[in-house]
Amino acid sequence: MVTLSALDQSPIREGGTGAQALQETIDLARACEAAGYQRYWVAEHHSGSSFAGSAPEILIGAIAAATHTIRVGSGGVMLPHYSPLKVAEIFRVLHALYPDRIDLGLGRAPGSDQKTSRALQPGPQAYGIDVFPQQVQLLQQFLEDAQGLKGDAGGLPVDHPYQGIHAVPRGPGMPDLWMLGSSSDGAAYAAQFGMPYCFAHFINQDAGPSPLEIYRKSFRPSRISSQPRGSIGVSVMVADTEEEAERQSASRNLWVLHLLQNKAGPFKSLDDALAFPLRPDEVQMLQSVKHRSITGTPEQVRGRLLQMGAEYGVDDFVILTITPDHEARKRSYELLAQAFDLKAAA
Repeated sequence: MVTLSALDQSPIREGGTGAQALQETIDLARACEAAGYQRYWVAEHHSGSSFAGSAPEILIGAIAAATHTIRVGSGGVMLPHYSPLKVAEIFRVLHALYPDRIDLGLGRAPGSDQKTSRALQPGPQAYGIDVFPQQVQLLQQFLEDAQGLKGDAGGLPVDHPYQGIHAVPRGPGMPDLWMLGSSSDGAAYAAQFGMPYCFAHFINQDAGPSPLEIYRKSFRPSRISSQPRGSIGVSVMVADTEEEAERQSASRNLWVLHLLQNKAGPFKSLDDALAFPLRPDEVQMLQSVKHRSITGTPEQVRGRLLQMGAEYGVDDFVILTITPDHEARKRSYELLAQAFDLKAAA
């Protein structure tokens, strides 16, 4: 059975505000819950004018309060910026407020430029990429310790230097842990820790199925998951007609082109995006950009997702849809849910 979830980066449209983008995120979450999506993840980006979601932990709380059944989580928390204990406590609070509805997706990308990363670093010296596995392990240990797990059952070892320190509030259960990534590195970490893994196809289409194959081949059963659970994040635009889906994609495609040229900003209106002057080489680049996303009618997109699922060995899709027309964005998610005959939770 195919599972659909949503990823929202809280895009800011030209002439709009970050506050509007955040309110639209909450509104879209309600629509996705009503349409039958399983999870709603929000991203983390810093010091840019394209996305408003710089603090997923706060946005998760607002979305969970505005919904009832859909799982809500981070897609993801960029762990190198933070203390594992602090992340554990933030998500322990969210789990206590919304039991069995919180996901904690982890990433190791900066979500920003190098200068911003230095400003975000958690002390006089940033955590290096080489200590990321230790951060993940410590985060997991703090989360398990908060449940009262000890010894072989999980939590901090008795001789650990942080023994006696607890992520509060303590109590039964914990958020679902996911590893997110756009390369084989994230896949290897997910396999090492026995975590579910979501491959960001919308970032790195060139990798093909390789990261998920590495993940499944190297997976070690754990307390988190006894078997591999693979998912794939895909850029999608659905409309009633193929022509309208292409039109709604114009702003996103132009933004990706500008991102590749290091000049990304807010998302332009559809009219401005369609009329934007391009050099011949940029026209060719834009054609390549269009192939990074699945665009079309509900049945066209459904067919291409099922084909991708067979190729990548997954039946779990996290859908990213961006257009400056908020109602069209909601409609895209709703049409896709109908194509897969999703049912909202009671």
